[in-house]
Amino acid sequence: MSARSKARKRALDVLYEADLRSVSPLETLAARSAQSDPPVSEYAADLVRDVVEHQARIDSFIAEHAEGWTLERMPAVDRNILRIAILEMIWRDDVPDRVAIDEAVELAKSVSTDRSPAFVNGLLASLLDVKPSAD
Repeated sequence: MSARSKARKRALDVLYEADLRSVSPLETLAARSAQSDPPVSEYAADLVRDVVEHQARIDSFIAEHAEGWTLERMPAVDRNILRIAILEMIWRDDVPDRVAIDEAVELAKSVSTDRSPAFVNGLLASLLDVKPSAD
């Protein structure tokens, strides 16, 4: 597993924990960074901070492209996988769109339900077709 793949998984752990506990992802990031077991890489921390910064816009993209699902009804792990992928697709020029999608699908395969990889892939592919620019 590449360093960035591990960082995405760690960022997912932080975002998912914060989501389940209904606390700030930045508070959770600070606590996990201080704990350092496992360590939080700079890329993982950047992903968490950037998801928080752009979360309203990211969530609007998810809501717009999640046919038949509301954000609240969606499994928390899938919601946060999508947040990371959309952040990388729209705000990170150093990550090719297909890599962001493939990494999200792989995360969904490893930590979510059997149906999640197809759901994540379909939503991100539909977003890619009409990919907006970052503001």
